[in-house]
Amino acid sequence: MHPLARLTGGLFRHHYLISQFVRRDVLLKYRGSFLGIGWSFLYPLLLLAAFTLVFGGVLGARWGAQKSHLELALFIYCGLVVFTPFAEIASTTPRLLQANQVYVKKILFPTEILPLIALLSASVHACVNLFILVGAVAYSGQLHATALLLPIILLPVWLLTLGAAWFLAAAGCFVRDLVHIMPVLTQLLLFLSPVFYPADVAPPLLRELQQVSPLAVAIQDTRAALLDGTAPHWDVWLAMLFTGMLAAALGYLFFRRCKEEFADVL
Repeated sequence: MHPLARLTGGLFRHHYLISQFVRRDVLLKYRGSFLGIGWSFLYPLLLLAAFTLVFGGVLGARWGAQKSHLELALFIYCGLVVFTPFAEIASTTPRLLQANQVYVKKILFPTEILPLIALLSASVHACVNLFILVGAVAYSGQLHATALLLPIILLPVWLLTLGAAWFLAAAGCFVRDLVHIMPVLTQLLLFLSPVFYPADVAPPLLRELQQVSPLAVAIQDTRAALLDGTAPHWDVWLAMLFTGMLAAALGYLFFRRCKEEFADVL
């Protein structure tokens, strides 16, 4: 059976197991806190308020009266909603298999679902952030019908993140330094991506790199759909979708190739 066909069948067969692990991860994140899972709603609201007060004041002085404090906050928040799940996965998956050794060493456990579970858990929080963002955009009076395109816009970067999760989870078993390297690289990537600034103010070389990055393109398309009512350029979106699918396929194949050695290395 082809590896990707085996993956599709495996995900369907283990859908209940995946859902239970995702539920466990989401609940464990807030276990012992007073508000519990309520933090998943409160934290984005506090973050948005902080952006409105701080970044609105700082960037507002630079951009003058072109944008209000809330518009600047929404501009930045659009970038973070797209970037944060990728950064979370890139920073945490290198230690994923070490943290789940009890499952990795069980012969019958489908270890390939662990990176997917990590991504789905991060996606739960990302959906809450996206819900808060759309609500804030509606409150500002800027919401457009193109907001309905967001799931399609975010699909390429979701596939890219899944591929990175499989690759980094496998590579983290053999190169333990990735646990320390990836948080630094994600911070660097944060400033190289158009999260805190418009893409058109980036230096020419960086702008060219952003044009072929599914992450940067998704950030710009999310802003355009939510704040400007503009649909993506579908030829560019198709190219990013192909890139995301290729990344997911290569990441999964790399994970499968290394799978037999996980138990020995751990």
